Amino acid sequence: MESGFGPLIVFNLDIPFTDIKIPISNTVTVTWFIMIILAITCILVTRNFEKIPRKAQNVIEMLVETIINLTKQTMGADKARFAPYIGTVLIFLAVSNTIGIIGIRPPTADVNTTMALAIITFCMINYNAVKSKGLGTRLKGLTEPMFLLTPINIIGEIATPISLGFRLFGNIVGGLIIMELFYNMLELFSTAIFGANALPIFQLIIPLPFHIYFDLFAGLLQSFIFAMLTMVNVSMAME
Repeated sequence: MESGFGPLIVFNLDIPFTDIKIPISNTVTVTWFIMIILAITCILVTRNFEKIPRKAQNVIEMLVETIINLTKQTMGADKARFAPYIGTVLIFLAVSNTIGIIGIRPPTADVNTTMALAIITFCMINYNAVKSKGLGTRLKGLTEPMFLLTPINIIGEIATPISLGFRLFGNIVGGLIIMELFYNMLELFSTAIFGANALPIFQLIIPLPFHIYFDLFAGLLQSFIFAMLTMVNVSMAME
């Protein structure tokens, strides 16, 4: 989509020896940018770790311990192995959701991104449920408390990734739309008071607290909620 509040096409990727062109949106480019930055940061901050932590190492170790403890408290000590995935999702979403504060469109404002993460969670739920309880028990659980409710139980299972994906998408793109409309309103005020060629004075300072809420606070909150719901759903499926 190239207009409105949807992602913009940055360039088209030509497939050799064919006429096929794959459109690459800013969602893809920003996602790759975030992944590269996170990968480089991880390499730089962990390459000189020492037995006695100092400065940046203290921060990294505290972050890792916090994620591990959060996973244990939410899912149980026996499920601490999920901490690396939960930590990765949490950090990626925290950066993705808050990157709008520097004027870059968040990749999570694209439903393709949020649904992809939700589908991964859905696969984790069912894989670990089958691994923990067995395929027969997992399928039998869909017929409880009575066989006639099986269709409703199946719909409930399918609704989990849809709910996860659209909750995150809705909150992020909602904030994006509100800020865009707010800027348009301030532009109208500036034009009406100072003229069409005046500097956009109102847009310089007034939006700051709104950016702090929608881009920073709400972004971090939605990252935490997505990670928590992932842990809760996986843990419940395994019990």
